Amino acid sequence: MNFIALLLGLIVERLATRFFHLRRLPWLESLIDSGFRQSQKLATWPALVPVILLALVLVLPVAAIAWLLGDSLAGLPYVAFAVFVLFFSFGPKDIGEDVDEYCSALEVGDKDRIDETAQAIVEGRVPEDQLQCIREVEQAVFVHANNRLFAVIFWFVVLGPLGPLGAWAYRTTDLIRRRAVATVQETDDPDSTAALLRDAAILLHGWLAWIPARLTALGYAAAGHFDAALGAWRAPSEQLQANLPEYNENLLARVGVAALALQDEDDEDLMQRGVRGATAANQLVFRSLIIWFVIISAMTLYGWTQ
Repeated sequence: MNFIALLLGLIVERLATRFFHLRRLPWLESLIDSGFRQSQKLATWPALVPVILLALVLVLPVAAIAWLLGDSLAGLPYVAFAVFVLFFSFGPKDIGEDVDEYCSALEVGDKDRIDETAQAIVEGRVPEDQLQCIREVEQAVFVHANNRLFAVIFWFVVLGPLGPLGAWAYRTTDLIRRRAVATVQETDDPDSTAALLRDAAILLHGWLAWIPARLTALGYAAAGHFDAALGAWRAPSEQLQANLPEYNENLLARVGVAALALQDEDDEDLMQRGVRGATAANQLVFRSLIIWFVIISAMTLYGWTQ
């Protein structure tokens, strides 16, 4: 059932772009903010404890519904529920759609639009230098494809009958992380309780991303220039001291860019280089997704997953 739900979920993800605004979930952000306020009562506890408790509160209803539906009515209610959960677990935006908007802005040379679409992919500020911005966008495509897509698929498949719980748990930790970071930016106090919660939320999300990040990087290598990607897998000495979430992102960016193996062309300008690089990165992500899907299909065929 999970394989059918995943197939339908990916199809819906591709076709329902006009409904992506529903995944913003402002009510859930308000609930997370309320959880952060309640965590003040646990100020003497390690910050990771209230973050985990908040995540459990948000994911347990999904686990209960998935368990209750089970195999009832030949599993059709479970499949429908799983597709529904996957739709809200992917994203919040489709990386391919973001890349298309970025390339369109590059082609017309709209500087403001280029910056806006690049920030949507990078999920933060972009450098003023155009070439550096182009490279950061390419790296971000590989990093956020894991966060928005591959890690969700991994946890959905791994938890079997509770697949919706796995997908939603990963997205929940990501939402908590994003909201915690935004809260600290609003308070601008690095020593506040909010900062401790932010660090705990980032760490929890990093734990859940650890295995998927490595499988995604392996997918990039298989879908691209394998030897170059394998050579880039080993972290440079200056990155060995990075914390877990940073290391995950650095690995995805390094391996993805190496697997891309882009060569500079003398007859292209920066705008053309940006379009070619972002498009190639998105195509590599898509080829990796095909590889993942083939492997999951084989695992389902041999009974290793549901």
